[in-house]
Amino acid sequence: MIRCLLPLAALLASPAVAQSVDPARLSADVRTLASDEFGGRAPGTPGETKTVEWLVARLKALKLQPGGPNGQWTQDVPLVRTRLTGGTIDIGGAALERGRDVYVSTVRPVDRVRIDAAPLVFVGYGVSAPERGWDDFKGVDLTGKVAVFLVNDPDFEAVVGDDASGKFGGTRMTYYGRWTYKFEEAARRGAIAALIVHDTPGAGYGWNTVTAPGGENYDIARPEPNDRVLLQGWLEGAAATRLFAAAGLDLARLRVEARSAGFRPRALSGQTLTTDLAATCSRSVSRNVLARLPGRSRPDEVVMFGAHWDAYGSGTPDAQGRTIRPGANDDALGVAGLLELARLFGAAPAPARSLVFAFWTGEERGLIGSEHYAANPVYPAASTVANLTLDILNTGGPSRDVLLVGNGQNGLEDLLGTAAAAQGRRVMPEALPERGLFYRADHFSLARRGVPTLLLMAISGAPDLVSGGRAAGEAWLRDYMTCYHQTCDAWTPALDFRGAAQDVGLVHAVAGRLAAGSDWPEWKAESEFRAVREASRVR
Repeated sequence: MIRCLLPLAALLASPAVAQSVDPARLSADVRTLASDEFGGRAPGTPGETKTVEWLVARLKALKLQPGGPNGQWTQDVPLVRTRLTGGTIDIGGAALERGRDVYVSTVRPVDRVRIDAAPLVFVGYGVSAPERGWDDFKGVDLTGKVAVFLVNDPDFEAVVGDDASGKFGGTRMTYYGRWTYKFEEAARRGAIAALIVHDTPGAGYGWNTVTAPGGENYDIARPEPNDRVLLQGWLEGAAATRLFAAAGLDLARLRVEARSAGFRPRALSGQTLTTDLAATCSRSVSRNVLARLPGRSRPDEVVMFGAHWDAYGSGTPDAQGRTIRPGANDDALGVAGLLELARLFGAAPAPARSLVFAFWTGEERGLIGSEHYAANPVYPAASTVANLTLDILNTGGPSRDVLLVGNGQNGLEDLLGTAAAAQGRRVMPEALPERGLFYRADHFSLARRGVPTLLLMAISGAPDLVSGGRAAGEAWLRDYMTCYHQTCDAWTPALDFRGAAQDVGLVHAVAGRLAAGSDWPEWKAESEFRAVREASRVR
């Protein structure tokens, strides 16, 4: 766990906390970053150049130091950017319409995606978890075939009596439920393509979110790009049901069978995938932005903050003709929160430990910027005390609670509880654990390397708003999710940044205690990341 550092009352009396997080500043920064001038902040576009220049200028004005490699403000992230354009896709002659029934992209640096009658094989949830006694593949040969998966993991819909019940943490998604794991597992097993059957409860978002990238994708430039499937994507739920029926299979029945440890893969008899799709591919160097406030007495020990600067750029016009997806809450608001933290800490005496502010690229395309950093760290994981990440905050107004994503993981949760109590609030476990949010934000790249993490993400449940209670929070969440990754995630005067300011204030209090103290938060005994941290321990 974690031992007491400084009394909270002492921290709150410090100069850094004498000032408070300013909702108006948050609003102003979000309004700027989400403006048309920034073009939706897609990596490798003029919007990135504008964003990075703006961030560096702001950080300089706040008197921070460059925090990147070799005394630079940025860390290069080599990217491959792809987009599927015209062409044909045929799945078993099932008349599936691209975009409506099936969504595909590629991360391979190719100019054409040609697949000739590749057989489809249903692999259930596609989980290979020997530590849980679970194997959906049973030795099936996927070489040159299309792996078809269910979204989430075997425990998501399990009922008492199912083999999967309790194996994967109930409805809380594990990493086995993430689309990234499924595509990677398909590639490891030689599949040429991978498709996931979409359903909104299991995915945690609707079909409009799946199709938001418009056939575009990104990946870190790799020396061996063929370690990725050639084509990856999703089948809309009703379309998948029709496809399985054409193969003489009942998808609803197979969903139940997939919750059994004895499940075996099924070929979709007579159903094949044929594609001839044109693709564009470009290489670019995107950038993480890193800033630093050096510590006074233990500068090599680092407390890190994170938020991603990227959004989805521009896409097809919506009903109002808008094409820019400005990412106001996701995650211009997180960026604004980090700038507020930098302002507050920069105005105070230097803490004992160093503070690092990381603004990541490519989160929306698979945590690319944070993953590249974690694989090529400027500050070693073993000397990084914690990572505190902001990604989508409450813009519905002040709340009585704060939702903790991935509760039960590490001792940072105890510090969060103390800070929340000082605000007259309480910490509640995430209400929508099936969304797997712990595996969907940039902190996860650091957690995988053993760094204790804390993620604040408001879409983990409905906040209990001071004005209107839980019902008002549910209305706010419902309205926001219709704009998630869409053109309407935009700044408007109606947004209430006071709740977001509360949450940024919590991170400020937790980080202040860590930065002023000497103890190290620990992963809890049951966390899968504890062993990684123990192995890297140099203290």
